[in-house]
Amino acid sequence: MPSFRSLHHLALLAILCLGLPFMSGTVAAQTKSKQSEIYLYQGADREARLLDGARKEGQLVIYASLNPKDAAPIIEAFEKKYKIKTSFWRASGEKMVQRALTEAQAGRHTPDVFESDGVEIEILAREKLLEQFFSPTFKELPATAFPKHRLYVADRFNFFTIAYNTNLVKPEEVPNTYQDLLLPRWAGKIGLEASDSDWFAAMVKHMGEKEGMAYFRKLADSKPQIRTGHTLISELVAAGEIPLAAAVYNHAVERLQQSGAPIKWKALPPTMGRPSAVAVAKNAPHPHAALLFADFILSHEGQTLIKQRNRVPASTEVGSTLNKFQQQMIDPAIVLDESEKWEKLWSDLFIKK
Repeated sequence: MPSFRSLHHLALLAILCLGLPFMSGTVAAQTKSKQSEIYLYQGADREARLLDGARKEGQLVIYASLNPKDAAPIIEAFEKKYKIKTSFWRASGEKMVQRALTEAQAGRHTPDVFESDGVEIEILAREKLLEQFFSPTFKELPATAFPKHRLYVADRFNFFTIAYNTNLVKPEEVPNTYQDLLLPRWAGKIGLEASDSDWFAAMVKHMGEKEGMAYFRKLADSKPQIRTGHTLISELVAAGEIPLAAAVYNHAVERLQQSGAPIKWKALPPTMGRPSAVAVAKNAPHPHAALLFADFILSHEGQTLIKQRNRVPASTEVGSTLNKFQQQMIDPAIVLDESEKWEKLWSDLFIKK
C-alpha cells in the first residue's frame, strides 16, 4: 500500500498532467514578466519605491499551506506595520497548487505570494507561475535557502532529528550516530514515519547508494514501528509507547518538551531538512505588496515571529536552538523527479513487511 506522501506526490503529478506540461528535472526558461523589474530592483531608493507602490496597490493576496495559527501573527504584524489589507487563503499544498494552476489556465491571476512546502513551490516554479526576486534580507540566509534557479527562497525548515523518551532512554544510551540505531537494544523499539521516503532517499544519497541501502536493510531487519504522522510519533514517544524515533521534526518535539513531556530531540549527522518557501507570483496583481511581504517574512522581525511559533526560521541571524547544527536540505526537485524509485524502495523495506 502506498504511503500518504506517495499518494500526495501522485496527486500533484496528476494535477500537472491535466493541464500544463510537466517539465522533469529543471525549470524551463521563461520570459520575464513586467513585474520582474519591480522584483529585481536594487537601487538606493528601493524601500521608498516599494512602500509607495504597495500602498497605492492597497492590498495583498497570499496562497499558503502554513496553518492559520502560525500565519496569523505574521500577517497581523505585516498589516499593522504597512497598513496593507491582506487576504490569506489557506489549504493543503496539493489544493493550493491545483487552484493556482486552474486559475492560471483560465487567465485569472489572483495570488501575489505563495508560501508552502518546497515540493509544492517547486511545481509552481516549473509551471512558470513564479518570478525571481531580490531582497536585502538574503545576506542573512544560508546557501541552503536558495534553489539553483532562485525562483523561491526558504523561509523556514523542518528538520529530521531523533527523539527519545527521557524516562525510558538513559543518557548514556542516547544514540550519537545513525549507526547506533542498529544496536541490538533498539530492535523493535524505534519509530519511523510511514511517508518519509524523501528523507530515506536523501540519507541513502549521502551515504552512497550501496552503503546506504545496506544500512536501511539492517534498520528494516530490526523491525521498527511504522506510524503515520510526525506529530503522532512525537506524541507516542512522549507517552512512552515508543522509546525512540529515528526521524521526527524537532520543532514538534520542542513544543512537547516545553509543555513538560519527558521527551528530547538530538540532531545526528547528517541532519536533513525539508524546506518551506516563500515566492512571488509572476503575474501578481499587487507586485509591490508581494515583494514587501517577502521582505517582511524573511526579515529579522518576520523570522522572529516564525521562531516564536516554535518553528525553525531560515535566517542565520535569528538565534534558535532548533537550527544550531550542520544541516543538509532535501532537494524538492529530486523529491519530484525520483519519487517513484525511492517510494518503491521505501515501501518494499518498511511498509510491505
